Amino acid sequence: MDLSQKSPENVEFMIEKIKEKLRVVNVGAIKPSHFDGEMYEELRDIYEMVDRKNHFSPSEMQAIVEELGNLRKQ
Repeated sequence: MDLSQKSPENVEFMIEKIKEKLRVVNVGAIKPSHFDGEMYEELRDIYEMVDRKNHFSPSEMQAIVEELGNLRKQ
């Protein structure tokens, strides 16, 4: 998948992979429709960081989810 291209499909892919990796319990709290193209690069940065790591501390998980919350559409 070419994540250099901004597209709704890529946003959905990254959000789903982040949720899988973090084992998000409340999957409805983070939906691809909550994000738009304006924050694409920031979302991709988070995705790449999450993709590289195999383990997350509770504080890291909280920080990532908070950052995703900051990127949500208003």
